[in-house]
Amino acid sequence: MKKNMPEKKTTYSSNIIREFIRTSRKREGLTQKELSLKAGVGLRFIRDIEQGKISYRADTINKVLKLFGKTLGPVDLVLELDDE
Repeated sequence: MKKNMPEKKTTYSSNIIREFIRTSRKREGLTQKELSLKAGVGLRFIRDIEQGKISYRADTINKVLKLFGKTLGPVDLVLELDDE
C-alpha cells in the first residue's frame, strides 16, 4: 500500500536551471549522456535536473553550467504572489 507522499513543488530557481540546461544541451546537439560525459557528472544527475528535481549540489551543477559559460551565484529573490 502506497503512503500519500506530499508533492514536491518545483521552485522558481530550479525551473530556470532546468530550462537553461535542457535548452542549452539541445541547442548544442548533445544527448543527456553526452552532456554528462563532457561535464564529468552522472547521467542520472542530468536526468534529475531536466526533470526538475531540486536536490543537487552547487559544485556539481556548476560543472554542467561551466560548459555553457555560466555559474550559479547569488541573485535577487523574486517573490511570487499568491493568486488567492
